[in-house]
Formats: sequence, C-alpha cells, structure tokens
Amino acid sequence: MRDQVGDARRGSSGEDRQRRTRQQIAASALALFAEQGYADTTVDQIAASAGVARRTFFRYFPGKDDAIFPDHDETLARVAAVLDGAEPGEEPLSVVYRGIREVLRMYAADPKASVARYRLLREVPALREREIAVVSRYERLFTRYLLDHADRVPVDDVDAPLLAEVAAAAIVAAHNHVLRLWLRAGGDGDVEARLERAVGTVRRRFVGTNGSAVPVGGDRVNGELAGGGASVPGTVVVVARTDLDSAEVAERVRRALEG
Repeated sequence: MRDQVGDARRGSSGEDRQRRTRQQIAASALALFAEQGYADTTVDQIAASAGVARRTFFRYFPGKDDAIFPDHDETLARVAAVLDGAEPGEEPLSVVYRGIREVLRMYAADPKASVARYRLLREVPALREREIAVVSRYERLFTRYLLDHADRVPVDDVDAPLLAEVAAAAIVAAHNHVLRLWLRAGGDGDVEARLERAVGTVRRRFVGTNGSAVPVGGDRVNGELAGGGASVPGTVVVVARTDLDSAEVAERVRRALEG
C-alpha cells in the first residue's frame, strides 16, 4: 500500500512539474511575442527565456504557434468529462452549458495572459485562423453530444443533425461573444455571470436539439432562471420541413408553446 501511495505521489508530482514547465514556456512565448513580435521570435529565444533546452520545448510543443494555445487539450478533456458524467435524465443543453463554462474558466483563470493572447491573435491573422480551428473542436464535441441525446422528444431523423449543429453553434457563439467583450475590456468583471445570461438568451430563442422548442423565459441553468430575472415574453422558433402540411406545423407550434 505504501509503495502504491508513493507511486501516486511521484506521479502527481511529475505531472505538476510538467504542467509548470508547459505554462512557463507558454508565458515566455507570449512575453516575447508582445515585446519583439511574433515573426521575429524564434523557438531558441523562447526556450532560453523559459530556462529550458530547445529539445525540451519541442517535447511540449510542436512549434512556436502551439505555445499560444497551451491549455486547450486539457480543457477539451475536462469538457468531455463533464458531458460523459451527466446524469441520464439531465436536459442536454444544461449539460452543454456546463461544458462551455469549463472553456470560459480556462480563459478566466489567467486574465492577463488571456488578454495578451487575444491582442496577439488580432495582430497575426494566421494565429487567429489557428484559434478558430482549435475552438471548433468544442463545437464538434457538443454537436455529437446533443445528437446522441436527441431522442427524448420525437423528431424526424433528417432534422436531428441540423438541430444539434445549430444548437451547439449557438451556445459556442454565445460563449465567444461574451469572451470577446470581456477580453476587450481587459479581463475585468464577472464573465461567468455574463455567460449564463447569454446562454439563457440563446436558449429562450432557439429550438432544442431534440426537436422541442426551449420554453420561453422558463428554462433553468443550475436551478436558476437562465439569463437572470423573472420570466419575460419571448419568441419561440420552430423549424419545420416545407413538405409538412399545415396541421402538422400547427401541432409543432402548439407543443412548443406548451413547453
């Protein structure tokens, strides 16, 4: 038993050391990019600034642009764990909200670095494109989860992938909108509260991925009214195929309004 405990402690210590080294390399890269520009900064300079060997740098990052996004792999794993750990009866969009909140917390954990990274990405279009590709992984993960849980309310199979993709994109867009405004403001303010409000607004306006409309003003996130405050009049959006007759469309609207 003692040997097992010792092995666990050494393993944890080694992981912590690797995480600190990774963070130090990323911090050094950001500082150099800000000081002398992305194009004029080399891997050798980043390694020297971080106090590691060149080969150590490449042990953690394939290239200098990867050092700008050091936490996404770990965060993606945490988000996947949130989705995998959801209770069987949970409302899918509530689970996705918890997942996207993990992404926001990654940025909020170090506001100074997040703001510096945001400013760098605005200056280097190629890095901005790389970030878009990195962030799209979250959207794909959410889409798969929503599609896997789209069977609670009847919906035509042909519509399910569309609704899952639209809902996932809407939640990610709400996150990106809130994050962008927060970064432009220098990382000040309660960004999680802003995300909850933004997600609540989206949920009141969009059709759920299982084919049912989100109840107007009545959806909840973590037991609270999403978006804050009391219920307010809103809009129910119903997606229907053009080949449906008017009676079926009317029935879908009725079900949506009843929530």
